[in-house]
Amino acid sequence: MAELRAKNGHEEPWHVDYFGVGNENWGCGGNMNPEYYANEYRRYQMFVRDYKSGSPIQKICGGANVDDYEWTEKVLETCFRRAPEELHGFMDGLSLHYYVHPEGWEIKGSSTDFDEEVWYKTLKKALYMEELIEKHGEIMDKYDPEKRIGMIVDEWGDWFTCEPGTNPGFLYQQNTMRDALVAGVTLNIFNKHSDRVKMANLAQIVNVLQAVILTEGEKMVKTPTYHVFNMYKYHQDADLVESSIETETIGSGGEWRVPNLTESASVDQDGRIHITLTNLSATEDYDIEAQIEGDEVRSVSATILSGEMHDMNTFEEPECVQQQKFEEIQLSGSTLLFRIPRCSVLHIEARR
Repeated sequence: MAELRAKNGHEEPWHVDYFGVGNENWGCGGNMNPEYYANEYRRYQMFVRDYKSGSPIQKICGGANVDDYEWTEKVLETCFRRAPEELHGFMDGLSLHYYVHPEGWEIKGSSTDFDEEVWYKTLKKALYMEELIEKHGEIMDKYDPEKRIGMIVDEWGDWFTCEPGTNPGFLYQQNTMRDALVAGVTLNIFNKHSDRVKMANLAQIVNVLQAVILTEGEKMVKTPTYHVFNMYKYHQDADLVESSIETETIGSGGEWRVPNLTESASVDQDGRIHITLTNLSATEDYDIEAQIEGDEVRSVSATILSGEMHDMNTFEEPECVQQQKFEEIQLSGSTLLFRIPRCSVLHIEARR
C-alpha cells in the first residue's frame, strides 16, 4: 500500500489526526448489534498505529444514532470489559449523529417553503441536541468520569427535502435564516458542553445539506450558516465562561414551544470576552441587560446576522444575508444594554 501511495504521487506518509473506526455501524455501516461492533472496534483499533509520526492518531469509536442510549451503553460496556490498563490511545472519541427533520425522516420538509409553526418546530428539534448530549454524556461518565473520551458529534445539521430539479442523491438544499438560527443555538449548546463535546462536524461543507457554501459552475455564495460559523469562531481555543440568561417560552401551539433566547460565553487568550446570543422569535425584539462580572468593561463591539425567516443568499442576490456591525449597545461600567432584533444571531466582544 505504501508503494501504491507513492505511485499515485505521495511518497511521504499521510499525516492522519483522526481515524473513525467505522461509521453508522448500527445501520448502513453494517447493521451490527452494539456488542458485535464493540468487539470489532477493540480488534481494529489495535492496528491503527502511530508509527512514530510524532503526533498520535486520535481513534474515534462509532457511536449512537440520536437517542439510541442502548448503543452507547453496550458499546462502552463491551469496550471497557478487560480494557487495557492504559486507556490513552485505546479510545479518544465516541461519535453521535443527529439531524433535524422538521417534518420527519420520510418527508423532511422544504428548505425554503415553511410557515411560522414549522419555524418553531425546527428550532425545537434543534434544541433537542442538549438532551442528547446530557443523556449520552451520563452514560459516558460511568465509564469515563474524567472525560478523557470526547463526544464527537460528527454529523449534525438540518436535513430537508432536496431542491426541486436537483439530483436527489446529491442532497442539495438552500439555506435560510432558519438554518442560521439552528446553527447558532446548536453551537451555543456545544460550547456550553465543551467539557464533553470535543469536536462537532456540520454535514456538510459545500452544496450538501446544511452547507456553508453553495456553488454553481464558477459562482459561489456564502450561506447564512457560513456567517454564523464566522461569528462563533472566537469560541474555539477559548475558555468557557459560566453564563445564564432569563428567557420566556414562545412558539406556535402547545408542542413546539421554545425559549426566546439562547447564549454562551467564553474568554480568549487575550482576555477578551465573547458572547453569542440568538433570538429565536420570528416576530419579537427583546431588551437585554447583560451584566459581566469582574472588572469594568472598557469597550465593546458586536456583529449581527438578522433578517426575515425566509431570507437567503442566491446566485442572483449573494449578499441578501450578511453580517453587519451592531452599534446599538450602551455600555455602563460592566453592564451592556441593547435590544436584540427578532430572528437574529449576535456576537459581542467585550474588552476590560
